[in-house]
Amino acid sequence: MLLGVSEGFKKELETVGVGYRFAVSGQKITVNAGYSNPVIVDAPNDLKVESPSNTELVIEGIDKQKVTEFAANIRKIRRPEPYKGKGIRYKGEYVRRKEGKKAAK
Repeated sequence: MLLGVSEGFKKELETVGVGYRFAVSGQKITVNAGYSNPVIVDAPNDLKVESPSNTELVIEGIDKQKVTEFAANIRKIRRPEPYKGKGIRYKGEYVRRKEGKKAAK
């Protein structure tokens, strides 16, 4: 808890995929993740959310549990899939890739 007040906690998310992006306006986050309509998420008031680029999202706050839970909920919108690697992932997260149908033979 002392770390949260003095330094704060931070989670970074990134999108991988054509047309996948974040847009932040105030406390509303618009996530385009390959669905027919964009997903709009309201951020809690005690968290600071910013988007340095279209494909990156930074979540900061003093409560580690709230920061990580909100980041997990954003990631849950479109998890990274193992075949092409597309989706929303944590920055620096490694997604183990699978081979497709040709591996079955």
